[in-house]
Amino acid sequence: MIELDTTDRLILRELVQDATQSASALGRKLNLSQPATWRRIKRLRDSGVIKGQRLDLDKEKLGFGVSVFLGIKLATKGRVSLEDFERAVSAIPEVQTVEHILGLYDYRLRIVARDISDFERVLRRRIMTLPGVGDVEANVLMSEERRPGPIG
Repeated sequence: MIELDTTDRLILRELVQDATQSASALGRKLNLSQPATWRRIKRLRDSGVIKGQRLDLDKEKLGFGVSVFLGIKLATKGRVSLEDFERAVSAIPEVQTVEHILGLYDYRLRIVARDISDFERVLRRRIMTLPGVGDVEANVLMSEERRPGPIG
């Protein structure tokens, strides 16, 4: 684990809000020189604190108006390996995240679809045909507030 000082935490907060900021612009905001800011960002990347950058797409503008969280309980854990299930479900383009969880269900998926009919098609033709799928519970996302996460 890397030690983070106040400046590191400020850099992370800024980058969570907008990861496209240059080291120069970020340095001006935090009263640091561009080289000092760049060295800190490089240290955070090299240590693995910053794992990468992601592009945040507007799903609705791309035609995907429905997001569904799907809980899946595997029916035959001994006959289907978790890795095989994860590989198969990850190959479905509408599946945005695959989380192996502890609780009532074995997995939680986040699925995007054009509408409820499209989600039903994905569920019936792609998810329910996967080997080992047992109980399934769907929860349609009504709204979402994005939180940057704990930086301390």
